[in-house]
Amino acid sequence: MNPYAHRILSLLEDRDPLAILSETPQRLETLAPALSRRAGQSYAPGKWTALKLMCHLADAETSMAFRLRQIVAGVEVIQPWDQDVWAKPYSKLSLTLAMSTFLAVRAWNLAWLEALDGAEWQRSYTHPERGPETFEIALRLLAGHDLNHLRQLEQIAAQSTGK
Repeated sequence: MNPYAHRILSLLEDRDPLAILSETPQRLETLAPALSRRAGQSYAPGKWTALKLMCHLADAETSMAFRLRQIVAGVEVIQPWDQDVWAKPYSKLSLTLAMSTFLAVRAWNLAWLEALDGAEWQRSYTHPERGPETFEIALRLLAGHDLNHLRQLEQIAAQSTGK
């Protein structure tokens, strides 16, 4: 298994990915006041700031919306994206706008997922960097991705502002 996928899936363990995906918006909304005060802070030296993490989550949610629909439509090879290229303008964007974008797209994705009949979970596709996967793995990766970045954002929110 790809090292990235292994690390992200290990964060999820045996938890229900839909439960994690459903909980993330509330967790982010709880963190929002602290993150807005610490938008320029990072959880560790050289790592993304709260603003960049929130922009990344909005982009990842948008990207996954398309990918999941590609899988359901029977697309055999999904399109990868370069997060570092997409991140170039993040410092000029708004944390509030990134948060609201994430929340809106996640709500739409959750409603769409609920409308599926369940047979889609075993549909397979190929990720150009990771190889063959299933729709279920895509959902598990998205949930693990949430957990990874929530942990980082919680670290930032818990930091002293240093003022």
